[in-house]
Amino acid sequence: MLNLRETEKEFLESHVIEGGTAVDFTMGNGNDTLWLSQKIGSTGHVYAFDIQPQAVARTAERMKAEAPFDNYTLICDSHHKAAEYVKTPVCAGIFNLGFLPGGDKSVTTLRETTLPAVETAISMLAPKGALLIAVYPGHEEGRLEGELLQKMISTLSPKQFSASCLRIVNAPDCPFFYLIEKNK
Repeated sequence: MLNLRETEKEFLESHVIEGGTAVDFTMGNGNDTLWLSQKIGSTGHVYAFDIQPQAVARTAERMKAEAPFDNYTLICDSHHKAAEYVKTPVCAGIFNLGFLPGGDKSVTTLRETTLPAVETAISMLAPKGALLIAVYPGHEEGRLEGELLQKMISTLSPKQFSASCLRIVNAPDCPFFYLIEKNK
């Protein structure tokens, strides 16, 4: 079976430019924050967002132990406020929607902030930049987020963006992802 975590990184990797700016819009336990930090190198910068202090603390601990560079900023705030913190064009951004792995499953990303956050992220993309959005439809809010994102992403101009979806069609509750690439 397709490994979503490995596959999404394969799709995003060519957009993560050494020296660039990358954003982990849903920090969680810091897996993507660490990966982005390693890929953009010492001259790049990663911004990572989460509303849960527990996620920020876990990620800070992990980054201190494993990050090869001090090239990141961890922010305890909603991803829909990213433009207040990130002032340079973004080469790569990633969302893993849903709840904090190992955390309180009642605290989840919500349509009310996810859609504006994705719109903001799209507007922040540099030419040839990309945004990956992992959707977890196994719970009601995740299913609704996925449906609304599909509607929103399908309205993007094909002259400006290429938008793709990778989904296992015979497993409707299986996670899937969108990849949005900004054209030149």
